[in-house]
Amino acid sequence: MPKVMAQGKTFDCEVGAILRTVLLKNGVDLHNGQSKLINCRGLGSCGTCAVQIDGEVSEVSWRDRTRRSLPPHNPDCDLRLACQTRVLGDVRVTKYTEFWGQGMEPQWTPESS
Repeated sequence: MPKVMAQGKTFDCEVGAILRTVLLKNGVDLHNGQSKLINCRGLGSCGTCAVQIDGEVSEVSWRDRTRRSLPPHNPDCDLRLACQTRVLGDVRVTKYTEFWGQGMEPQWTPESS
């Protein structure tokens, strides 16, 4: 079973599990500020679940690539949408500041909340 490290927590998940579901199920604050209330609930259309991922995950989907090509995201940034990403092996997840998670400073890291 893959291990996921996020917001100072480590937990197991099934291979192929959707990262957004895994993070929320384990009490990780995936959405910044009001995006906790105003988000697409995993449809890949809002972009508020953008995170940086280090580890083995699925290829970037067209929905992920398309949404992150629109402002305020930058397609050259190495973020992924958690709702469009499947966990294939151990991963370390970092969330950045700003409403969409596109900020320059970490909101939380794998090691700290």
